[in-house]
Amino acid sequence: MKPADIDTEFPRGLLRPELFLGVAASITARAVGVNLSEAGRPSGAHFSGGRYGRGEVGEFVLIEGQQSLILGRISEIKVREPERRGITRDFSGNTDMDALGQIQLLGCVATDSLRVTAGVDAYPRLGDRIYAAPHRFIALLPQLMEVSGAEVPSVSLELGTIDTAHESVVSVKPERLFGRHCAILGATGGGKSWTTARIIEECLRHRSKLILIDATGEYRDFHSEHVTHRHLGVPPISAAQSERSSLPPTSFLESDFIALFEPSGKVQGPKLLAAIQSLRLAALEPGLARDGLIVKENSVKRDFFNAMYKHAVAVNNPAQEFNVSLLPRQIINECVQDYGDTKWKGRNEAEIGYCASLITRINGILRSPTMSFVFSDSAFPSITSSLTSFLSDEQRLFRIDLSAVAYEFNAREIVANAIGRHLLSTARNGDLKKRPLVVIVDEAHNFLGRHLGSDDYQAKLDAFEIIAKEGRKYGLTVCLASQRPRDITEGVLSQMGTLIVHRLTNERDREVVERACGEIDRAASAFLPNLRPGEAAIIGTDFPIPMTIQIKEPDTKPLSDGPRYQECWGAP
Repeated sequence: MKPADIDTEFPRGLLRPELFLGVAASITARAVGVNLSEAGRPSGAHFSGGRYGRGEVGEFVLIEGQQSLILGRISEIKVREPERRGITRDFSGNTDMDALGQIQLLGCVATDSLRVTAGVDAYPRLGDRIYAAPHRFIALLPQLMEVSGAEVPSVSLELGTIDTAHESVVSVKPERLFGRHCAILGATGGGKSWTTARIIEECLRHRSKLILIDATGEYRDFHSEHVTHRHLGVPPISAAQSERSSLPPTSFLESDFIALFEPSGKVQGPKLLAAIQSLRLAALEPGLARDGLIVKENSVKRDFFNAMYKHAVAVNNPAQEFNVSLLPRQIINECVQDYGDTKWKGRNEAEIGYCASLITRINGILRSPTMSFVFSDSAFPSITSSLTSFLSDEQRLFRIDLSAVAYEFNAREIVANAIGRHLLSTARNGDLKKRPLVVIVDEAHNFLGRHLGSDDYQAKLDAFEIIAKEGRKYGLTVCLASQRPRDITEGVLSQMGTLIVHRLTNERDREVVERACGEIDRAASAFLPNLRPGEAAIIGTDFPIPMTIQIKEPDTKPLSDGPRYQECWGAP
């Protein structure tokens, strides 16, 4: 905030006598003890349209230090032992109660510009006065933490308010929210989906570029001239304007096919890889092939190896195309007897037997309705070509509906990874520098950090992990939404510069969030189990002062309701 704005925002000053709490009674490197003069009152107080606890756990406070103001947060309140016995069920308040509070130190506030910085440059002294921080001041923290002299942003996203009265709106710049990647975390019912919807709505008010990977179809109600819907397969319910799309096998790498077909043992893996190479060679050397296949039975080896040497780079390229529908037949052609002669001999029935389960599995996947959008829906436009068009037009949101993609064959993970890899390749080409792209991944724990296949032939689906590590420099950032942070690798979570955390009741989830954050943010995580629905803590490297806000209700609500038992099970 510029100095000229201080008088406008706080015409009567920042430290209001109506918000006086007490004085500093003890001081350590991490906390300040305070004698709370108002904690014994039976209730809080209202000031300037908002409610103040006047000494409640979680309340933000300002300490009037000798050199600057110090921002803190009350983390504990108690009374001394003699007075503790006087608090019974008949207690109705006592203004003379000697209550003690612990204040966690968060940062410093410059007295001239109100600029807020993390850390403490000078500790308070005994007797320094302490006031409740005005809600408007807390709402302005994202702006007050900006570098001195920064211009007022023309693009900001209104996420929520500090109090339930909705007077203190919190606005965040996209650079702070998405600049170092973002994660929206929270247990079921905590408001994670509403936060995601709210962020999407705010971004749509500007010339944003968003891609939403919608795992369950709950965001299908987003409708405007700037929204594009595409779906794979046949969802139970799709958006009215959604168009069916395909994801052709050419979008897959060799590792994707390994993850999809899951070869096992010491024979299936080598035969699968050899068959893929032979099919690539058949496409490059049609004269060597027979009906698109390389037939090795009783064939001369020299012609085959000369062609392999000639096309070695393409044949060994994991992204090189081949006719996947011929894969089962080519695997059989790879199973031949070889005694070191100039020619291969007849079929090796033992190897064919070892590969029988693999061949059956491949045939089942190629004909499965689950994977029809890959192997059968060639008449529909490719999702990757639609993405390329989206990046060059004026649309703002591209939603990909994966609700029809089943969990069998690891289809969801492989499809999402292929889409992420396509976007990363586009970003590396420099196509996103002028208009940065944010990829929102709903139910991200289903897609990140997955290793598929056996130990001998394991495929790592790491497209979004790579985006989290290097996407920023190409203009590609990711926003992960998940109710199971423990299933997201800590390496990815530690790359998230901003965490919007709703209620987390699982201890393992909280531990993962704490390890991904700094020391101050770990202390803030103590409040996570008790957040109300829709309330979220914003923490991370881009928010050195943790904030707790009430997310504004989105206009387009996610369709995440469960079964309606009262209607379905009630009397007819």
